[in-house]
Amino acid sequence: MQGASQTLHDPSRCGIAVTDLACRRGDRVLFAGLSLNLAAGEALQVTGHNGIGKSSLLRILAGLAPAFHGAVAVEGAIGLLDERPALDPALPLGKALAFWRALDGAADMQLQRQNFELLGLKTLMDVPVRYLSTGQKKRAAFARLLGQGAPVWLLDEPLNGLDTRAVELAEALTAQHCARGGIAVIASHQPFRLPALRTLALAEHRAEHAA
Repeated sequence: MQGASQTLHDPSRCGIAVTDLACRRGDRVLFAGLSLNLAAGEALQVTGHNGIGKSSLLRILAGLAPAFHGAVAVEGAIGLLDERPALDPALPLGKALAFWRALDGAADMQLQRQNFELLGLKTLMDVPVRYLSTGQKKRAAFARLLGQGAPVWLLDEPLNGLDTRAVELAEALTAQHCARGGIAVIASHQPFRLPALRTLALAEHRAEHAA
């Protein structure tokens, strides 16, 4: 695939270390006894049925939710892509992405435009975000993720709402990210094709299994 690119912030210094992690939601412990290590260039797919804790695990890794037990250490900036694209629905897509570009410090506009074209967003820059389809919003979220240059990607159901071509593009973007030394953790119930992809079946860490 040609055209997709990004500048990673210290990709050689990224890593994830999880030790004896447990997650509690309300009165229920979703999983326990989870340990893993990921180094630069590695990718992991977290699998399991809805409600098992895939999204909760990513939020803990991102520092957005506390662990019930255990330790999490993430080295490197984090880029999170989930079901909420965090784009102002009232703004045209171009302005919504420009808001994040200013915060993320992305300076290479030529590179950004190449990514917009690759993701099929070039003709949508003047369209208010609220009028975009689910797949278009997901592709816009990938554009922002590329612009961040974060070495650690946390992808929560990244293929939802995407057609076959867009699925292939999402997989290729993630493969390129890891080839450049980034890390990807993909929480998805759908197959995700990626070289040397490791798999974590979260059902094996349900609290009753870990007891």
